[in-house]
Amino acid sequence: MMYGESPIRLPRISHVSNSGSDFGCSSDHTSYIVHIPPTPDNNPAQVSIVLREFDFNPASVLVPSAPGDIDSGSSRKDNEPDLTDVRISEEEEEDDTLLYKISHPLTRIVKISPIIIALYRILIVVRVVSLVLFLFWRIRNPNNKAIWLWLLSVICEIWFAFSWLLDQIPKLFPVNHATDIEALKATFESPDPNNLTVKSDLPGIDVFVSTADAEKEPPLVTANTILSILSVDYPVEKLSCYISDDGGSLVTFEAMAEAASFAKIWVPFCRKHRIEPRNPESYFGLKRDPYKDKVRHDFVRERRYVKRGYEEFKVRVNALPHSIRRRSDAYNSKEEIKALEKWKHWKVKVEEDQVKEPRPALVAPKATWMSDGTHWPGTWAVPCPHHSRGDHVSIIQVLLDPPGDEPVEGKGGEGRALDFEGVDMRLPMLVYVSREKRPGYDHNKKAGAMNALVRASAIMSNGPFILNLDCDHYVYNSRAFRDGICFMMDHDGDHVSYVQFPQRFEGIDPSDRYANNNTVFFDINLRALDGIQGPMYVGTGCLFRRTALYGFNPPDVFVVEDCFPRIKKRSRATVASEPEHYIDDEDEDRFDIGLIRKQFGSSSMLVSSVKVAEFQGRPLATVYSSRRGRPPGSLTGSREPLDFATVNEAVNVISCWYEDKTEWGFNVGWIYGSVTEDVVTGFRMHEKGWRSFYCVTEPDAFRGTAPINLTDRLHQVLRWATGSVEIFFSRNNAIFAGPKLKLLQRIAYLNVGIYPFTSIFILTYCFLPPLSLFSGHFVVETLTGSFLIYLLIITLSLCGLAVLEVKWSGISLEEWWRNEQFWLIGGTSAHLVAVLQGILKVIAGIEISFTLTAKSSTGGDDEDDEFADLYLFKWTALMIPPLTIIILNIVAILFAVCRTVFSENPQWSNLLGGTFFASWVLLHMYPFAKGLMGRGGRTPTIVYVWSGLIAICLSLLYITIKNSEIDGGWFMLA
Repeated sequence: MMYGESPIRLPRISHVSNSGSDFGCSSDHTSYIVHIPPTPDNNPAQVSIVLREFDFNPASVLVPSAPGDIDSGSSRKDNEPDLTDVRISEEEEEDDTLLYKISHPLTRIVKISPIIIALYRILIVVRVVSLVLFLFWRIRNPNNKAIWLWLLSVICEIWFAFSWLLDQIPKLFPVNHATDIEALKATFESPDPNNLTVKSDLPGIDVFVSTADAEKEPPLVTANTILSILSVDYPVEKLSCYISDDGGSLVTFEAMAEAASFAKIWVPFCRKHRIEPRNPESYFGLKRDPYKDKVRHDFVRERRYVKRGYEEFKVRVNALPHSIRRRSDAYNSKEEIKALEKWKHWKVKVEEDQVKEPRPALVAPKATWMSDGTHWPGTWAVPCPHHSRGDHVSIIQVLLDPPGDEPVEGKGGEGRALDFEGVDMRLPMLVYVSREKRPGYDHNKKAGAMNALVRASAIMSNGPFILNLDCDHYVYNSRAFRDGICFMMDHDGDHVSYVQFPQRFEGIDPSDRYANNNTVFFDINLRALDGIQGPMYVGTGCLFRRTALYGFNPPDVFVVEDCFPRIKKRSRATVASEPEHYIDDEDEDRFDIGLIRKQFGSSSMLVSSVKVAEFQGRPLATVYSSRRGRPPGSLTGSREPLDFATVNEAVNVISCWYEDKTEWGFNVGWIYGSVTEDVVTGFRMHEKGWRSFYCVTEPDAFRGTAPINLTDRLHQVLRWATGSVEIFFSRNNAIFAGPKLKLLQRIAYLNVGIYPFTSIFILTYCFLPPLSLFSGHFVVETLTGSFLIYLLIITLSLCGLAVLEVKWSGISLEEWWRNEQFWLIGGTSAHLVAVLQGILKVIAGIEISFTLTAKSSTGGDDEDDEFADLYLFKWTALMIPPLTIIILNIVAILFAVCRTVFSENPQWSNLLGGTFFASWVLLHMYPFAKGLMGRGGRTPTIVYVWSGLIAICLSLLYITIKNSEIDGGWFMLA
């Protein structure tokens, strides 16, 4: 229903209930109402923020206090003491089983073969020594017949050696980590004196899913991701899911409402039959036998029923754009009739009664309507002021209520299509969020959307850990959340800022033509960093500690001076209940509330939630650990339900004005100022001394989609490389990092900012073989034995390193070779353009904008060819440099062979050297050339046009050089 002319004036809360019929339908959310905050023109008054201590009762640390309990005008403390570490006294006699249980390690290091690692390090040393000797030899033996060719080649080779060192040195200490989920369950979900009801003592997790464009990121893909999250194997009451729709699209909103309805049967079905994977599109599309290892007699019938329900769900979601358009057209027609009637009535009054009244609008706006008969407050299909992609209000909708603590068993018996007797029917909380956007504000793209989710979730659920996923990355392993928590809850888990999972992709061609899987990066580079300070944050599939995102230091230097009184240590406690830390009165006197507002903003509920999240994220206190911990059983209490004031405050903190004069995006949350905000955010955490871990699970934790055609792949690489150039020219350059960043970790981050600049030297080196073949000279005067020996040692050492990397990482040689090929392709195209764009931004201040990479729609109509998108050809200027290199090298080889064969004094050594390096370039360019051929060798016309133009230009260039006045031509300079 609708209150008045606009829904903006009366904010309301509603949700999709967790109970109801088996199948969800549109009627389940016909009464949805969105929550609208004040606009920047109507900002709320500043609130005085007071931090208060909270009750030591475990039930009181689960959520921030209710808004009514917050004192906005005066400082107040509870009567209960502050949360402290709990130590088990050595004098007390405790049960050995309990002591073992709470001290059992949750992670372990799986050692790589010492022989492989030793050989690997020896080969690195051998290659470094050979490179140094080779470069000295090259510098001391110039080619006087072609000094320009020699000089260019030496400069490039010196840079390649430097670049290789930056990439290779951080790989000296590769490790593999494994988790023990059974130990986690025994520690946090088994009966003990503090947990008699066997309630889970695991910390909460808030899952963030981000999307921005309903056309390029199909809602059906996002809905499948949400369904996979809602059905994970993790305590339901500890899990909350937030979907960020940065486009403010009604299509996405209604698709999420449909997903919430379908989850009522999908999630219990997965729990009952232990379905894997729990993405319905992937599960029903499995090519293996779905009935393998299934023993329940009712599985076949229930699977058929759920599959039919999913097919209906897909039809409803795919039809949403059409149904919303028809609904809006019907409402708009009625509004136009009303507007016309008002205009006629006004005209009659003016003409007959001579009454001067404002003229009403003759044309009603083309609004987008919700099913409850109110205007959609987000982006309309026909944009207008206050309803466009960059101009709309905040929207928060609770689609699924927070579940209760006690399991709710389903119903069974005769006559029911689904027998869920004995199955927990509860669903995790699901919230739709679209932050406010207004003209004139810098919304900071994805980083701004993620920070808005951090603030909203802190008020609504306040999970101490945050997992972020892209809309096309779904949960493939339902127990992956537990694997990540193992690192956070281990003995030294309070030092871990995030746990990065590898990105795995589906729908990529078997040969992985363009290295879309990035296996070298994910299985070699990141795995090697796990042995130093931890892997980089790569944007998705990452489990964060909330307080690390808040910009706090790790426990060894845990001085949250901007938010809480300074914490000092005292001697070890001898009684279990005695606090190990205390608050100094002098520090409390120095507490400046203005610093809190500057850091987190004006929301008192947000500030109060910070300390709660810090406590809940601690590992358990044990007799073997000197770290600050929380007592066992402290997270088994109930959490308070959502109320109007809480949701209203959550809406408040996602307003576009909230971040003004705060440290969000600078020292708090995701960091702004780069298109690769992920790397910068992880870098800031490592710079503070935090540790991260790399978690490789079996089966894969998450799976997603990747662009498999050449054009989209080049644009993806361009975006990454441009972000790296921005990092190099910013304060986030590893050279300026603080002393807490380890040396090898610093080198790895330095390589992130430098690698795009290698494209300048790669492009130069790829043009050297044609120049050599055209001129008749080589980079060395003659192919001497010393040159060939050095070249052989360097090549063999590189091959040996590749074989050993394949051995300890588990990837294949083909994947390693594909990475090398695309490194050259990207280096001569996307990386080069990224360097130019980065320099222009630094010098001229020209901003860089990117478009989203289109995601493949799940369950598309083209099922004849699974890899049809691979052959899709879209011309882009990024293809010009590689195409020029290919043509130039082919022409140069043909020209040099003809000239040498018909020459009276043939220079076979120069031909051999030039042809070898030209063939090396062409071999690396093979995937690019194959991509130009399209499906079945049908080359697009644009390729022939560019090939002809380049060939003509090269021919004219050669004729000009040949006829120059210099004896022998410019290439023959001695």
